[in-house]
Amino acid sequence: MESADLLPLLDRLEENVDDLEEVLQPLLGRPLTDTSRKLPVMDRAKLHVLITYTLESLIFSYLRLHGVNAKEHPVFRELTRVKQYFEKIKALETEPEKRTMTLDKQAAGRFIKHGLAGNDKYDLERAEREAKEKALAQLKAKLLAKKNASNEDKPSAEEEGDSSSSESGSDEDETNEDEARDTVGIASSSTAGPPGHKATKGATSSDGKSGNAKAAKSKRQQDKQERKDAQKERRRKKNEKRKARRAAQKG
Repeated sequence: MESADLLPLLDRLEENVDDLEEVLQPLLGRPLTDTSRKLPVMDRAKLHVLITYTLESLIFSYLRLHGVNAKEHPVFRELTRVKQYFEKIKALETEPEKRTMTLDKQAAGRFIKHGLAGNDKYDLERAEREAKEKALAQLKAKLLAKKNASNEDKPSAEEEGDSSSSESGSDEDETNEDEARDTVGIASSSTAGPPGHKATKGATSSDGKSGNAKAAKSKRQQDKQERKDAQKERRRKKNEKRKARRAAQKG
């Protein structure tokens, strides 16, 4: 490079040095501790790091101007270390990012179960707990179903009870009527007996009268048996009707 080209560069360098002296005059005119004492913590850290980086950069430039391999010099490692402090200060100044990650409870549960798979005591307790919960749920379901079924069957049972009571009442009435008829027949026969007995006292009864009495008695017994058979038949038919009605209500 020719000397004519260097003169403008030297003039610019001189101007820059003068400007630098004016800027550094407040720092160089008094001790650094007095200057940094009034600053906040973050600004004080920036000041110390910047001064250190400036001095080491000047040394690095001086070594390169004198033909020394500055990258192999210890000052290069110091410059790298100071740059790390710049990164730390920058990280402190930036606001922390909001965490968007959430815990996957199902995945965490699988990891825990897998980690405790070899623990026989834990496996046994977990199996017992799950079995108890399952049995309790089944018991509650059965009780609820039983309660619903009882509520549904209660009205039908009341209706059946009313019908059966009415039918039994009618059967009892018919039975009472038959018994009353039998009692009347027996009473009439017993009242008819004394005249015959009285006749035997006065004279011997004829064979015709005794035969008529026996025939009347056998007829009464036959009528009584027929009434009993008819009553049984009526009861059987009513029982069949009752069973059919109950089956229809259940269906």
